[in-house]
Amino acid sequence: MDWNEFAKWGARISDWARGYHGTLRDRSVRAQVAPGDILSQLPMTAPETGGDMESVFEDFERIVMPGITHWQHPRFFAYFPANATPPSMLADYLSTVIAPQCMLWQTSPAATEMETRMLQWLRGSLGLADHFEGVIQDSASTATLAAVLTMREKALGWQGNEQGLSGLDTLRIYCSKEVHTSVDRAIWVSGIGQNNLQRIPTHGPLRAMQPEALEQAVQQDIANGLKPAGIVACVGGTGTGGCDDVSAVCDIAQKYGLYVHVDAAWAGAAMICPEFRHLWEGVDKADSVVFNPHKWLGMQFDCSAHFVKNPDDLVRTLAIRPEYLKTHGKDGIINYSEWSVPLGRRFRALKIWFVLRIYGVEGLQKMIRDHVAWSEELHDVIAAAPGYEIVTEPVLSLFTFRYAPDGVEDLDDLNQRLVDAVNDDGRIYITQTRVNDALVVRFQAGQVDATREDVMLAFDVIQEVAGTLT
Repeated sequence: MDWNEFAKWGARISDWARGYHGTLRDRSVRAQVAPGDILSQLPMTAPETGGDMESVFEDFERIVMPGITHWQHPRFFAYFPANATPPSMLADYLSTVIAPQCMLWQTSPAATEMETRMLQWLRGSLGLADHFEGVIQDSASTATLAAVLTMREKALGWQGNEQGLSGLDTLRIYCSKEVHTSVDRAIWVSGIGQNNLQRIPTHGPLRAMQPEALEQAVQQDIANGLKPAGIVACVGGTGTGGCDDVSAVCDIAQKYGLYVHVDAAWAGAAMICPEFRHLWEGVDKADSVVFNPHKWLGMQFDCSAHFVKNPDDLVRTLAIRPEYLKTHGKDGIINYSEWSVPLGRRFRALKIWFVLRIYGVEGLQKMIRDHVAWSEELHDVIAAAPGYEIVTEPVLSLFTFRYAPDGVEDLDDLNQRLVDAVNDDGRIYITQTRVNDALVVRFQAGQVDATREDVMLAFDVIQEVAGTLT
C-alpha cells in the first residue's frame, strides 16, 4: 500500500466510522454469534501472496463485524463503559500515524512533557492535592500491580527485587471482597501469594471495609510474626460500586506504616464533579490512586491515570537503567518507562489533550451528571414496579436489582435466564453479579452518547422479556 492509497482508504474508513456510529441503535448491542463462528471463517494459514484492500475490507465487514459486541452502543449497560469519543479517536489516529516509542524523554520529548502536563490537568480536575504526581499506565490492573510491588519493596527494605522473596518476611496485604480481581492477580504476580491477601469484612450501604476489623487483622498478623505491607482501598467496586472509608483506612495505615493504594478505576472519573467527592474523602492521605479516563471520560482505551505521592518509591521499585537507556547531558527530565512495568509506551497523553480541549471540564461534568440522574430515575421506576426488588442502591450510576415475582422459588435461575434473554434480545446489554451470594441484575449507565430515552428504555425491555419467562 502506497501513501496515495492510504489516504483514499483513510477517508473511506472515516466515512464508514460516521455511518457505523450513526446506526448503532439499529444494531444488537451484544454480538449474536456462537463460539467458533468467526474462527471457522478464517483460513488456517497466512496468505502466501499479497492482496488488495478492497477484498480485505469486504471481509472485515463480512467476518469481523457480526462478531463485535458494540461497546460504543448508547444502550450498553453492562460492565463499565469503555468510551471512545471522536476527538479521542482522532488523537489515537494521529498517534498511530506518527508511531512514536515513548519510553524515554529523548525518544519522544513532546509525549513525555505532554504526559506530565495532562496528568496535572486531570489531577486538578479531580480536586486531588498537588503533592500527587501522575503517570499514564495501560490499565488500572497495571497501576495496581505497580502499587503492590512498591508496597512489597518498601516493607522488605528494598530487598525483594535483589534477593527474591525466599527467606524474607511473609507479607500481608489487606482489602475487602469488593475490590477488583486485578488485586488478586497483582498479589500472584508480585510473589506475595493469594493466602497473604487478607479480606476484611464490610458493612453499611457502601459495603466498606470495617475499620475495626482492618486494624484487628493488622494487629493479629504482627502478633503472629507476619509483616503487614499495604492496603488496597476500593472506590466504586465493580460488583455494586462499593466504596471504602478512605480516610479511616489511611489513618490506620499511617499508624502501622502501611502503603495505601486507592483503586477508583471507574468511579474516579466522577470526581470531576465536586458533589461526588465525598465517596473518596481522605484520598489525599493515600500513597497512590488510580482511575481510568478510558472508562467514563471518553479518552479511548488504553489510558489509566496513576497518581503517586512519592514517585521516588515507584521508580526505585521499577527502574532499570542499562547504558543504552541513559540520556546523557540532560537534567530535570522524566523517563516514564521507569514508572511503569512495560518499557515500551504509547503516546497516550495526546487523547487526553484532545478530549479536554474539545469538551472542557464542564462538558464532561454534564455527561456524568446526566448519567447519574438518569440511572437514579430508572432505579425509582424499577423500585416502584411490582415483582421487582432493589438489592443495592445507586452508587453514582450503578445499582442492582432482582426480578422476584410471587411463587418463584429459584430466583437465581430466573434472574440468570432474564439476563441471558435480555442480551439475546439485543436491544440493551446488562450483566449479573452476586450480592450476599444471591444472583442479581446489575445496571450501569455511562456511554457517552446515551440519552435519557436510552436509559429508560432499559426497563421496557426488561419488563417485556421478563413477561415471557414466568
